[in-house]
Amino acid sequence: MDLTTENKKYINRSVLCWLATVSSENIPNVSPKEIFSYYRKNKIIVANIASPQTVSNIKQNENVCISFIDILIQKGFQMKGKAKIIRKTDLNFFEMKQILTEMTGGKFPFQTITEIEVEQVKPIIAPKYILYPETTEKEQIESAKKAYKI
Repeated sequence: MDLTTENKKYINRSVLCWLATVSSENIPNVSPKEIFSYYRKNKIIVANIASPQTVSNIKQNENVCISFIDILIQKGFQMKGKAKIIRKTDLNFFEMKQILTEMTGGKFPFQTITEIEVEQVKPIIAPKYILYPETTEKEQIESAKKAYKI
């Protein structure tokens, strides 16, 4: 499944994303990620900076879910797919690393990258938009700024 322009827009707007994995014992783990991007038509890449549980789980179970949300607009996307750990010996490692290193300015070293091939995408939307359909993004931003004291 190819990522859309709108999917990419929310990936770019997100400060953090949340990556959910499951161990071979079916124990879930959700971990915030700070360094991530889309890659090619249907992939998300994430720098493994301090992610031992994430990496361990993906080695045992490739099924993952990753979510991106613009915290002010309170909209985004949930994406499910198959993940694998990319190492220095993998063909595309250095191309991926260059994309992610630009985001870190070289301040966060990482030795591996999680690559997620996206298979399913569904929107995430704050309940206020559903309960009160007249809600505009501008109103939601103002409401979020008050709630977050921004």
